Amino acid sequence: MEAYVAGDAGAFERLFRSLAPSVHAFFVRSVGPGAVAEDLLQSTFLKMHVARASWRGGERLRPWVFTIAGRVRIDWLRKQGREVQEGDDEVMDPGARDAGEAVLAGQRAERVRVALEGLAEPQRVVVYLHRFEELGFAEIGRVLGISEGAAKLRAFRAYEQLRVALADLVAEDRS
Repeated sequence: MEAYVAGDAGAFERLFRSLAPSVHAFFVRSVGPGAVAEDLLQSTFLKMHVARASWRGGERLRPWVFTIAGRVRIDWLRKQGREVQEGDDEVMDPGARDAGEAVLAGQRAERVRVALEGLAEPQRVVVYLHRFEELGFAEIGRVLGISEGAAKLRAFRAYEQLRVALADLVAEDRS
């Protein structure tokens, strides 16, 4: 990012290649796949370009970019007349020893995906940012425009719903 702020045009390409898949996945999980997610991704990087001088050297880049993405998402939701609530990919188990284990791993991944989709959108976004993007709750709060406590509460409630929905899978893993 420092090179990009300093004017290195190639640095933007490297940043885009590095960050775009995660930002795009954030939008797909939030607004669904397709053109809207692509448009929001482009808007995020355009806003990042415009705001690049405001990035403070040494600051973590991912939370800064996801803060921009979170604001782009909120703007889109408002334009759609959707209420902005305030304050999974299927992965085959690489350790599977045979086809049967691979099928079971795929079924578990599908169950987890469905359980995630069953969460309310504000909770699903918090889980995504926490679990998949590895952001802390203070960072998630900044991204979503809520307090750290509200982010923790959403995560607690979401993880509790997931524990209930996937209790049998957890029991399988313990045996």
